Amino acid sequence: MATKKAEGKVLAQNKKASHDYFIEDTYECGLVLTGTEIKSLRAGKANLGDSFSTIRNGEAFVHNMHISPFEQGNRSNPTDPTRARKLLMKKPEIAKLLGQSKQEGYTLVPLKIYIRNGYAKLLLGLGKGKKQYDKRETAAKRDAQRDIQRALREKQKVAR
Repeated sequence: MATKKAEGKVLAQNKKASHDYFIEDTYECGLVLTGTEIKSLRAGKANLGDSFSTIRNGEAFVHNMHISPFEQGNRSNPTDPTRARKLLMKKPEIAKLLGQSKQEGYTLVPLKIYIRNGYAKLLLGLGKGKKQYDKRETAAKRDAQRDIQRALREKQKVAR
């Protein structure tokens, strides 16, 4: 199950994760949601900005994932939009993640939420935190790549 790519409609993405972490491995897992939460999620009312994942008692949970309440919802609408939601993973995957996340500097980061075959899935990444100089180095590489692409485009324009 490890290193699967997200397929389907992406509903929410954590863009800050690639800036703050080196993502070493990714896992796809299901989400336990209520009926009105999945409706709100399909409407694009989700935010993964400050979310994180933990493993407690052999079960994985995602915290601080904001799913806005559905406007046309009923009384069973969850009152807390940032409640902890259970992740659906197999026991060996959870045990492997638990061992890896206990290492120094590693954490479980939710990367994106998407729909696959009618089910809401969460792409969970095992990330190692970046230091400030790593962030500067990544930005410098991105700027250098952008300059190279710009120079190649200019050279192609002149050649015509």
